[in-house]
Amino acid sequence: MSALLTFLAAHRSEFGALFFQHVVLVVASTTVAIAIGVPVGVLAARRPRIGAPIVWLANVVQTIPSLAMFGFLLPLPFIGGLGARVAIFVLILYALLPIIRTTSAGLRGIDRALIEAGTALGMTPWQLLRQVELPLAIPSIVAGIRVAAVIGVGTATIAAAVGAGGLGEYIFRGLSMVDPTVILAGAVPAALLALGVDGLLLAAERALRIADPNRRRLTRWSFVFVAGLIIYVLSTLAPAAESRHVVRVGSKNFTEQIILGELIAQRMEQEGLAV
Repeated sequence: MSALLTFLAAHRSEFGALFFQHVVLVVASTTVAIAIGVPVGVLAARRPRIGAPIVWLANVVQTIPSLAMFGFLLPLPFIGGLGARVAIFVLILYALLPIIRTTSAGLRGIDRALIEAGTALGMTPWQLLRQVELPLAIPSIVAGIRVAAVIGVGTATIAAAVGAGGLGEYIFRGLSMVDPTVILAGAVPAALLALGVDGLLLAAERALRIADPNRRRLTRWSFVFVAGLIIYVLSTLAPAAESRHVVRVGSKNFTEQIILGELIAQRMEQEGLAV
């Protein structure tokens, strides 16, 4: 553990950049998946014949290993190529299934008597969806978002294989160097990030399930506090990600080239440069 902390302290600028990239990948992909998955889940609940093929496709995507998915999409135009674009697209695909399924299950689990009561009051289908069905299904939807976000944190580590950055850079680098400290520098923060995201969304889910208005208000304020704390941490890491006063030395992923790159880095450090 001391070796890990020493490594992170010595590479805090690079770690801040990679951590920030990892969070951006997860937030961007999960946000787009919510915008797509919730309407598709509503469609699957209300029009099963139309929604069933879409759910089937989402199931098929989940059966494809993430690394193989990156390989399939790399040669495609527009969405392919190296970088964050293909990584975000893959993360969106993997996040869709839990959101679609929980949205559909939440809407189907609503007591039909409530729907009939709303219809008897003269509500249109859109009013029923907006004022009755979605509010009652929100806890189930948030549970799906929670699963999707945790999946995204884990899958984003593979995105380093296509040059998208993130904490997976340390994992792949450590594997190539057979260095457990470097591997843990990527794996431990990724695991802690997954636990933090899961706990934050769990608090949001519980807040939506609480019937007591006072307890719900307290839980909401706790959720806002934790979210604000996370935003503050990210904002402090972001400037480190944009630092331009660090020289970066790149090398091929072979022993001799890595040694040569390290020699060059050490020579630069002797001249007083941050490498």
